[in-house]
Amino acid sequence: MVKPNLLERLAAGEVIIGDGSYAVTLEKRGYVKAGSWTPEAAPEHPGAVEQLAVEFSRAGADVTQTFSFWCHESSLPKGCKYTCDQINQVSCDIAKKIAKKYGTITAGGLSQTGNFAKWTAKETVQKDLRRAVAILVKNDIDLIICEYFRNIKEMEWAIEIALETGKPVAATMCMGPTGDEEGVPVGECAIRMAKAGANLVGVNCLFDHNILLDVMRDMKSALDLFNLKPYLMMQPLGFMVPDGGNYGWVNVPEFPFACEPRQITRWEARKFAREAYDLGVRYIGGCCGFEPYHIRAMCEELRDIRGKLPESSDKSDYDLSLHGGLEEAFERYKNKGSEKWWKEMAPSTGRPMSTPFCRQADPVTVHKAIFKK
Repeated sequence: MVKPNLLERLAAGEVIIGDGSYAVTLEKRGYVKAGSWTPEAAPEHPGAVEQLAVEFSRAGADVTQTFSFWCHESSLPKGCKYTCDQINQVSCDIAKKIAKKYGTITAGGLSQTGNFAKWTAKETVQKDLRRAVAILVKNDIDLIICEYFRNIKEMEWAIEIALETGKPVAATMCMGPTGDEEGVPVGECAIRMAKAGANLVGVNCLFDHNILLDVMRDMKSALDLFNLKPYLMMQPLGFMVPDGGNYGWVNVPEFPFACEPRQITRWEARKFAREAYDLGVRYIGGCCGFEPYHIRAMCEELRDIRGKLPESSDKSDYDLSLHGGLEEAFERYKNKGSEKWWKEMAPSTGRPMSTPFCRQADPVTVHKAIFKK
């Protein structure tokens, strides 16, 4: 029996849960170098990449994405033993292996070239993108995700290339409420991605879920106004950055080595999943900072919609039945059996001199999303 493809599953009303952080998580585990963020770990340490993919699948992810982010020949570190094609082939092999075992959808990403500003010719940009997508086509990857684009024009060019594959195409911009890097409004970006032919439209990375939910509301309003009906997709940052600038978390002083106090909790991931679903988003995943337990939490939150729990929920007190019993037995477990208590918690850092926002030399206006409950 052939498994239904992504678009068939979405058309049937299914909520698709994406996977989460690869580069940032593997950096913490000692397999990716911060600053480079390139994916040569796939051939160097395939077991480490595969283990993370297994963890996301056990956590309930419906999608296994190839670890091929930022894989351009010009971005690979000096002395790298592998070409982009070799890296991407191993990444595809890992994704296909996981998909065979767990029944996940394979996805491959096309990311911004990093040279859009100086490569003014469309043909030059698309030549680089076409090379990147070729290995995904060769390996019959199920879904092409054009992600982490900051310029809508480059995104449109990428969507053109992705559509040539005949595969479903998702398009997610990494932008905040002010729009793309040239100030094109988020609503216009959504319209242009949909008109370019993307089956799924949305946002990913750089900004936390609170901010990107507001961005998605604006995108949805614009799409509705023009009667455009792509599926909506979100894969936000897993760190709270209401004080980030145009480049989100990259602008805060803690990036990239001291962001742990900003990481979202599993309960914030659950609240995000519910809000995204209520907004109409049907592909809900995570980007940098979204660990496997965050993906599991989102699946557990939407178990009433999806009708199932992840494999790894057998080790999760997702309904707080265990902690409800502990609360009855021990004073020290007061409130620990209350979902409302957990979801409304404002966790502390344990550092007496910590601040709610960073001390930026050039502070930005804090987005209204921070005041949500």
